[in-house]
Amino acid sequence: MLSIFKRFSSLASLLLAPFRAIWRGVVHIFPEREFTIITVPNGDVTSYRQTSFWRFTKWVGKFGLIVWSAWATYVFMYHRPMLQDRTRQLEEVRDQHARQMSDLNTYYKKFTDLSRQINVLDDQILNVKKDDHAAAENLVKQRLSIWSQLDLLQAQLHQMFLDGGYAPEFTKLSELSMEYDLARAENQQLKAQNVDISENAQRIYDADTQITDHVTKLAADQTDFLRKQLKTISGTLATLGLSEKDLARRGNEISTPVVGAALPMISLDGNLDPKYQELADAVELWQGLARARIIMPLGAPVANPHITSTYGSRADPFDGEQKMHRGIDFAGAIGTPLYAPAPGRVIFAGEKNGYGRTVEIDHGLGFTTLYAHLSRITVRRGDNVRANEVVGLGGSTGRSTGPHLHYEIRYNDAPFNPYSFIQLKNDGMTE
Repeated sequence: MLSIFKRFSSLASLLLAPFRAIWRGVVHIFPEREFTIITVPNGDVTSYRQTSFWRFTKWVGKFGLIVWSAWATYVFMYHRPMLQDRTRQLEEVRDQHARQMSDLNTYYKKFTDLSRQINVLDDQILNVKKDDHAAAENLVKQRLSIWSQLDLLQAQLHQMFLDGGYAPEFTKLSELSMEYDLARAENQQLKAQNVDISENAQRIYDADTQITDHVTKLAADQTDFLRKQLKTISGTLATLGLSEKDLARRGNEISTPVVGAALPMISLDGNLDPKYQELADAVELWQGLARARIIMPLGAPVANPHITSTYGSRADPFDGEQKMHRGIDFAGAIGTPLYAPAPGRVIFAGEKNGYGRTVEIDHGLGFTTLYAHLSRITVRRGDNVRANEVVGLGGSTGRSTGPHLHYEIRYNDAPFNPYSFIQLKNDGMTE
């Protein structure tokens, strides 16, 4: 035990030893990083460093955000059905209360009318002639009928206040007059409401037609604009087996940090007007082509591109034999910045036989790009790169006769002629 204390110069160093050990572990997991950024077109090189403390703090922040998001999602998903159930119960109680108040008001009016009728009958009974037994008997029968109706009202009121599930039903002859009065008043209200509903329905129909026509035209215009932009590569897409609808469908199904989550298909009830499904299909086509336009690697990987060797069969520069050249070569001095033409994720960054220093990027939809013979690689495997981000510098590594960039585009890991993809942005098209 004493030997342990002798290893520390002071009590403070002993107390801080566990924290220093933890910090050494953090530094081991999050070592310092140094980054180099090349500013185009002036070629300025800027270097900066991320300390272990900064990387660890950023990781803790991200981890905390993920935990908080997960917890918030759990609370939302757990409490939302409960809140909806409570809201539904409250609406049911409100509806029941409204029905009871309406019934109570109706019963009160009926009770007042019956009480007035009894008073009138009592006065008539007192004033009837003694020898007019038929009239007196008729008045007594009327009085008994009214009393029976009052008893019925009393029973219904008793049921209303004691039965929580009370729902009135007018089924007895004594209540038919009350039901008739209510039905006549409601009929007048319904007629007035029906006129308002018809007018509102016509206004809604007119607004719906205008909105549908406007959105349909907007989707058609935007889709035509995208077709013009993609016209240069339509032949290449056809050779790859990608039709316009297939491209749009896959564009809607893909999920990337750039275009966001996948978009679900819009499927409407077949009983609706077919124009709504046609509009949904047009919007899906527009969205899918727009997302595919962002994802596909369209454009040149270098500024002011100058092609020195095209795709296809050519004489090998080393032995003169005819061999397949699976990409396009661009002229460029050592250190020429090379750009990713579209956003994606780096799936390879390192040495590759024959290619030298190489970078491969997966853009989605089955498309990948390859950059070979680099003098320097500025990204790492797993990095997410943005469009026009520098991924390396031109060079002459690997099987190369001089400084240049060997560039390939592959679909489902099979190379194809990328010339039409490179020419797209050089035809005056904009994003």
